[in-house]
Amino acid sequence: MQYNKVTPEFIAQLEKIVPGKVHTGSDINEDFYRDEMPIYGSNPPEVVVDGTTTEDIAAIAKLCYENNIPIIPRGAGTGLTGASVAIHGGVMIDMQKMNKILEYDEDNFVVRVQPGVLLHDLAEDALGRGLLYPPDPGEKFATLGGNVSTNAGGMRAVKYGCTRDYVRAMTVVLPTGEIIKLGATVSKTSTGYSLLNLMIGSEGTLGIITELTLKVIPAPKETISLIIPYENLDDCIATVPLLMKNRLNPQAVEFMEREIVLASERFIGRETFPKQIGGVEVGAYLLVTFDGDDFDQLNDLVEKAAEVVLEEGAIDVLVADSPAKKRDAWAARSSFLEAIEAETKWLDECDVVVPVTKIAEYLKYVKSTEERYCFKIKSFGHAGDGNLHIYACGDDTVDEATFKKDVEVFMKDIYAKAAEMGGLISGEHGIGHGKMDYLADFSGAAQMRLMEGIKHVFDPKMILNPGKICYKVQ
Repeated sequence: MQYNKVTPEFIAQLEKIVPGKVHTGSDINEDFYRDEMPIYGSNPPEVVVDGTTTEDIAAIAKLCYENNIPIIPRGAGTGLTGASVAIHGGVMIDMQKMNKILEYDEDNFVVRVQPGVLLHDLAEDALGRGLLYPPDPGEKFATLGGNVSTNAGGMRAVKYGCTRDYVRAMTVVLPTGEIIKLGATVSKTSTGYSLLNLMIGSEGTLGIITELTLKVIPAPKETISLIIPYENLDDCIATVPLLMKNRLNPQAVEFMEREIVLASERFIGRETFPKQIGGVEVGAYLLVTFDGDDFDQLNDLVEKAAEVVLEEGAIDVLVADSPAKKRDAWAARSSFLEAIEAETKWLDECDVVVPVTKIAEYLKYVKSTEERYCFKIKSFGHAGDGNLHIYACGDDTVDEATFKKDVEVFMKDIYAKAAEMGGLISGEHGIGHGKMDYLADFSGAAQMRLMEGIKHVFDPKMILNPGKICYKVQ
């Protein structure tokens, strides 16, 4: 596949469509060159255009399609797989200015938004109306369009499900410039193939999302969080299925090892988690949140949870029942990635998902491989749904080429182990271009052929976010 380069004449045509919103050369901020994972390279787009309306984006797409020029939709750039990077140049559409919360329909419990609205902003706005938008990925300043494009899950997925479960409808611009509307403000459908669900998680390779209708629910009136320290990770993870079996229905269940907690507390500048209790060194933690409408009911849940975890090896149970205590506990959890980045020169990551009962065994295997490589391994994640965030962290004693070579071997190994245990290679971060080869190894030729066939149907010239997920540009 050969793409054309952007010419002055083409730029002039763009200017006619969106005057004053076309940026080239030194006017393009270098933030647009990469996402949050620099190891996947820095690639400048030839043009950045501010997206502001569905109609303008459709006209831009049509122009790119006619001229065989790549087009890349981009949100806040917080992705971790290079999915929003212009690896083949072309026109990048910055969706961040499409950031309006358009309308609530509180009778049908939906909200209509533009794709550039930040997760944080919708969450706060909904709470002000007594509503909850349940998806809760760790990066609160990602755009909702980006969340939908990767089917981000987050911390509340164990109780409420992933982003996919809250997308009712969307407006999409196809690479040809056609505008289509998918889904509706209803909770059931058997109306043909689910094109809506194909678009969710497609990482900007099938269409450009320009509007979303999202499900919201009544916000619970009360929440309580528990910090539960353990002597070791095995005991910590073994407790998780018991929380479900005892019908405790937690909102979130996060696990973390001592090392990552120490790094996070260094980063945020305060201590939140105990390191030693009664002379016993803490090696791992669960951070569990319960929600509900009645404080007495929550207290009963907490008492039952405490009984369960203490019987299974927890050292103690610390209750964070005030706003300040909950804020501090979750601030430490939310800072894990930033803490790792602050102390690491070379970084790569994966977000495999395995059955909950296999988490401890899987992490033990991953950690056992560390001595083979030039980097340290750090991990944390969503214990309630088996989605694990595993980081390869190289320091300044290793060069980039050696780091990348070791990481490739490491990733192939641990992805294969996840598959062996009945897991998948990504729970919420997606594939982008950084994980394409691993997806091919995992999925096999037949599935990759089907995915590439779907890509061809939506995008006959293969111009939309090329070189991602299932299609390499030859």
